[in-house]
Amino acid sequence: MTPPLKSLPVFETVARLNSFSLAANELNVSQSAVSHQIRILENYLGESLFHRQGRNLELTKEGKQYLDAISSSLLQITEATNRLKGVHKTQIRLAVYSSFAVYWLIPRLPELKRLHPSLELSIEMSHNSPDLSDRTADFFITVEKEKRGFLFEPLYEEELFPVCSYQFFEVIKNRLNITSTEELHSQLSTNPSLLAHFPLITSYSIYDRHTEDWRRWFANQKQPLPSTIQFHRFSHLMLAYEAAKHSLGIALVNDYMMNEKYEETPLTRLPCNAFKTGDNFHLAYKESRKNEEAIRHLKYWLKEEANSLSRF
Repeated sequence: MTPPLKSLPVFETVARLNSFSLAANELNVSQSAVSHQIRILENYLGESLFHRQGRNLELTKEGKQYLDAISSSLLQITEATNRLKGVHKTQIRLAVYSSFAVYWLIPRLPELKRLHPSLELSIEMSHNSPDLSDRTADFFITVEKEKRGFLFEPLYEEELFPVCSYQFFEVIKNRLNITSTEELHSQLSTNPSLLAHFPLITSYSIYDRHTEDWRRWFANQKQPLPSTIQFHRFSHLMLAYEAAKHSLGIALVNDYMMNEKYEETPLTRLPCNAFKTGDNFHLAYKESRKNEEAIRHLKYWLKEEANSLSRF
């Protein structure tokens, strides 16, 4: 049997905005009309779609499953209607990690806009892995690599390496009584524990505990983490980057944070080894949506941008 079709876009709007009142505003109807359509749909399905506790609203397990199942179909109906009406603007929501968005993606958006002026990109920023669902976004950059109904394409294998500000780089050379970058490279190659003489910046977000990033870096150099290190601790890689930028010490960051394509980075990479974190970034999108114009344009552009970098 066909579900009450009038209720479906109302359900999608309430779920997306997590609010009956906001959905009513977007749909330009009364809140009671929204509630009425949700009741009709719930009665038809025989399931509760939302948990309602005072002002708090949350999808039930059944509501999440139903939303995932119908969202793509609703979007395809909208796109087909727009094409028939001659409306060519294409909207897409991209969910991406915060550091990736700030340091790599945003500086490149003018080029995307130049190549695809009709593409309207909305960025959903996340500190953790975003929930792979139409509720969250249409397209994802994620370290997840499998979910039923999704396609995944490799983008980037993460490496961390030591960086500092140009000012702090001179401090390192002066304190070690080194005059050239070549000599510093030689010293650090044979004795990476020299970094322990300087404040190190550690972030919590990759390994869920402080100093683990540096412990793994030293282990990669076949050395234990020196016990004498002065650490500056931050919750997130973005904060570690900013702390290094202001000469607080040496941080471990990754390739995409060093925006070398536009020569804007305030940090310099120290002449010593990187190590792989084990995280592989993927592009992810629903298999049922693989032929959508916005998905195809965004996927191709992201992969071309990534491939154009010498180390990315």
